[in-house]
Amino acid sequence: MGNAVGKLSTHVLDITQGKPGAGVKIALYSVSAAGRSLLKSAVTNQDGRVDAPLLQGEEMQVGQYELVFSAGDYFASQGIDLPTPRFVDRVTLAFGIAHADQNYHVPLVVSPWSYSTYRGS
Repeated sequence: MGNAVGKLSTHVLDITQGKPGAGVKIALYSVSAAGRSLLKSAVTNQDGRVDAPLLQGEEMQVGQYELVFSAGDYFASQGIDLPTPRFVDRVTLAFGIAHADQNYHVPLVVSPWSYSTYRGS
């Protein structure tokens, strides 16, 4: 595979308001048989993206990961009337990286009532 360098990135799209999800807290964990370990925390910028890749270069390792998005806190900060308890609160996306030399873009498309993701590049 040569000297290819992969990276992990994400962004948040708020489909309730039709705009990027700015100010969403995100935590990235590695997951193994021993449990999960926090690797990095970030907050999305005005474009709904993090300012730098979550993993890149030597940090990119084959394995299982979780991205945890504080979506409920984001929607509350937007003044959206939410039930107690929130239907969508912390969104956990569990995924695997099989090829550390490839790009993995794991976005969150979210509303207070639903969410989805996909593997982008």
